[in-house]
Amino acid sequence: MGVPTKHVLQQGPVLAALGQTALLALKQHLGHAAPRPVLTPGPEISAVVPPRPRDLVRDYVRKVGGDPGAYKGVLPPHLFPQWGFPLAARTLRGVHYPLARMLNGGCRLEINAPLPADVPLHVSARLEDIDDNGRRAVLRQRIVTGTADTPDALVAYLNAIVPLGGGKDAPKADRKPRPRARVPAGARELAYWKLGAREGLDFALLTGDFNPVHWIPAYARASGFKSTILHGFATMARAIEGLNRTLWSGDVRPLRVFECKFTRPLVLPARVGLYVDDAQGVYVGDAPSGPAYLTGSFETRDA
Repeated sequence: MGVPTKHVLQQGPVLAALGQTALLALKQHLGHAAPRPVLTPGPEISAVVPPRPRDLVRDYVRKVGGDPGAYKGVLPPHLFPQWGFPLAARTLRGVHYPLARMLNGGCRLEINAPLPADVPLHVSARLEDIDDNGRRAVLRQRIVTGTADTPDALVAYLNAIVPLGGGKDAPKADRKPRPRARVPAGARELAYWKLGAREGLDFALLTGDFNPVHWIPAYARASGFKSTILHGFATMARAIEGLNRTLWSGDVRPLRVFECKFTRPLVLPARVGLYVDDAQGVYVGDAPSGPAYLTGSFETRDA
């Protein structure tokens, strides 16, 4: 059963931010957006957002494999894109990189305190750093979410990657393809998921990220994929909820840090597993020794 379409009514700020980013990308393509130097760290952009709708939070948790009952009175930290993306998009204004090519490279979540579900959220975002080696640029953003009493309850670092197509003068050794990420041979399986063709649309309805590569097959194929691809943050959310259910018996409190890279597109529909190793590494992939779509690590409060 799909996610109710009514949730799209809650996504106005995210949709507006996506539209502004798309417009800026079009102006860049047409040469109407003049490049400007960007100093980092950039200015901090802040806002106070109202409490998230309860039915949206409930349906979101169910969609990513969690138990809504485990989040009584608090928000799942991995839902932060739903309220944080509008500010994050504003931190990229003036950036001269081709935003239409931007890819989600990964994320680090630092969970310092629970986020209450029934109070306004104090959110800030900033462009922290730009790492440009001529072949790609990594735009590192920080989104902080809290309350009046706990301003830094959740800190998220995002790595947006923009391929530049340069680097022809680099040494040949530097231009060799890197080994593709794989699930370690000895990794232990915690869960296995069957992901349907409309997973991308469902996640878009719940978070507002309606990038068409996630829910319009023709657009995804025109972008070079066999079909639609799952949002990286949807994969991350499923991984976190898989850890909650299997390692901590449904308790959502032990996780303190979750860091991951999105290593290859997860084409829908798909069957993939969640795996861990003894070094607190976490992977989403086809099977041990097989391709990995997410690689990462986690820390708990008692570590």
